Order: sequence, then structure tokens, then C-alpha cells
Amino acid sequence: MNSHKHWLLPEGIDELLPAQAMQLEALRRRLLDQFSTWGYALVITPFIEYLDSLLTGAGKDLERQTFKMTDQISGRLLGIRADITPQAARIDAHQLRCEEPNRLCYIGSVFRTRGDGFSAGRSPLQIGAELYGHAGVESDVEILCLMMETLKSAGVENVFLDLGHVGIFRGLSRQAQLNPAQENALFAALQRKAVPEIRTLVADFSLEPQLAQMFIHLAGLNGKAVVLQQAREQLAAASSEVQSAIDALERAGQLLQNSLPELPVHYDLAELRAYQYQTGLVFAAFVPGSGKEIARGGRYDRIGEKFGRARPATGFSADLKTLMRFGQPPRLVAAEKIYAPWQPDTALDRAIRELRNQGKIVLRELPGQMGDARSMGCSHMLVRCGEGWQLQALADQ
Repeated sequence: MNSHKHWLLPEGIDELLPAQAMQLEALRRRLLDQFSTWGYALVITPFIEYLDSLLTGAGKDLERQTFKMTDQISGRLLGIRADITPQAARIDAHQLRCEEPNRLCYIGSVFRTRGDGFSAGRSPLQIGAELYGHAGVESDVEILCLMMETLKSAGVENVFLDLGHVGIFRGLSRQAQLNPAQENALFAALQRKAVPEIRTLVADFSLEPQLAQMFIHLAGLNGKAVVLQQAREQLAAASSEVQSAIDALERAGQLLQNSLPELPVHYDLAELRAYQYQTGLVFAAFVPGSGKEIARGGRYDRIGEKFGRARPATGFSADLKTLMRFGQPPRLVAAEKIYAPWQPDTALDRAIRELRNQGKIVLRELPGQMGDARSMGCSHMLVRCGEGWQLQALADQ
């Protein structure tokens, strides 16, 4: 066996070297501080849980993405989290149990059985914010604005937003009384915008001509705000559930325009991102060259119901490593390093301790080591001065 195979990482799993890790940490701190100014409190969730709890209310997609194993103590199935959002929902519903709107944020590594295009690999560093306890479109817009502010803080430029509402397709499906297999088939065709396939499907389902035509129209209802007026005309015979979803989408767009007038917004009424999981408004942020969204979110009401308490909920998440890749990470000022010789000297120990308490980086020589102060990147070193020790610039030596 070749020795180099011992350090190969699994596909989609990465590691960060010191410079990248420091940039990522600086960005993490910046974004969490920003969330705090918006009133979002940090929670830290378990990396591994019983599988039934981890997947409660999360849908089939997340189950397929979750690594599973058997607990050697209880014999029960465990899962490694693939998404922190359901865990935050459980905390709101089961642990905090407040009546007023509740704002939570989080950051942590998640692991997925396969990449989903949301991040560069299978081990995203997921960061996000969730707002519980308010069912109105105003909370969706707050989350949207926070997502855009997050991208701005990460230095991501030229962002445009894709906005949709799963209630439009869901309402049409109910109106047409589609069975699960029919609904799934139309869902898949709509994601591909495959109009000929949609025509074939609605014909096979023997839908009323008016209903069939609305499904066909749905694939083409995307573009700027004018598409909402087109939707009202082309889906005029749709149920009140569909009309309410269009109203909510229009209201969200108006509020967003007031708050972020320069933000390019694209409406897509056939956008069904996370359809099994989301219940209302859905959105995603894109930048040129990304190919896939770099942040996404939406409304997912009633996910806490399985934990004993249904609450309206909306939120967004992103991969911090992806934000750093497409943004401008915080500039780090290289800290000066101080070299200290190896000597069993109480005064030297005290001088090193005082410098470190001041936030200075002190590297202490190790007996017999390779390299010197210059090769280790130090700009100063401690030198004996009488009974004490003082700093001396290496350039002066």
C-alpha cells in the first residue's frame, strides 16, 4: 500500500490550513456579532442525535443526506446532523417554549452523504438564523434582509435574489386532487421547466382543461415583478389558497423593495426548493459564477408540531466556507511574533507571561530544535538585560 494514501481525505471532505482557518474564524465572529445586533441568540446543537429526533419533520431529502450508525449503548439508530435547522426548531418548541417571537442563530459543521450543490463539499460549516412565532410575511422579509446583510458582511457582491412560494403549486395540486405519485411527477417536471413533459402528464392525469392549462402556465411564470400580474391572469381560476400565496409573494416583494431598493429580485412561481419541507415563501441568493445558490431559506411552519408545539417559523442558512470563497474575507493584520530563548529563569518566565497577557504571540525556543527566530517568522526576541529581560527587534541584531 502506498504511504500517501494514509493522508487522503474522503471525497467532499476538506481541511483548512492556518491562514484560511484564521480568516474563516474572523468571518464567523463578524457574522455572529451581526446576528446578535438583530436580536438573534446563539444556540449550539448536538453533532449527533437519535435518528428519529434528528429527522422529525425534515422530509425525505434530509434523511437521504444523513449518515446513520448504531449507538453501542442503547442499540438505537443515531444520525450525524446534515442540517441544523430542525435542531433549532426543537429547541424553540421543546426547550424554550416562549409565546413571543423567538430569534435564534447557529453555526456548526454538518455532514452529508453526498453533495447537494449548496456547498463545495459534503462538510459545510452551516451558519443560519431562524425566527419562530410569527406567521406574517413581515418575518419572512426580516429573515431575507438579514440574509442579504450577511452576504454583504461576508464581502459577497453582485447578489440577486430568487423568490417563490410553494403554496402556489401545492394549492393547484390540491385543487386538482392529485395523488402523491402524480404530484411528485409534476413536481419533477416543473423543476426542469419541461413544458412538453408537463403537457403529457396533465393529459395522462385526465385533468380538466382549465386546471391542466394552469399547470402548464406555471412553468413559464418567472421573471421580474410583472410576472405576478401575469400569474393573476393565467391562474385566475385557481383556488383561494393559490391566490393567497400570490398575495403573500407580492407583499414580500413590496416590503423587500422598500428595504433594499437596489436588490435585483427574480420571481419564479414554479420554484419548489425543499418542497417537502417548506410551507410558504422560499428564496435563494445567487452570484455570477456560483452555479448554485450560496444562501437559501424560507418558511417552514409547524415543524415543531412533532416536538409537542407547532410554531410558525422562517429562516435561512448558508455555508460559511462558500461565503468566504465567493466573498472578500476579513483582512487579517499579521501579528508580530516574539522569540524567547529556552532558559530556566524566573524573570524570563514572568516576562513571557506578561507579554502573553497583553495579547502578544510568544514562541519559546525548544532545546535542540531546528530553525531560529527569523526562520519562525519572529520580528523581536527577548534578550537579557541585567537582571531582567527586554524586547529587541531582530533588525537591530
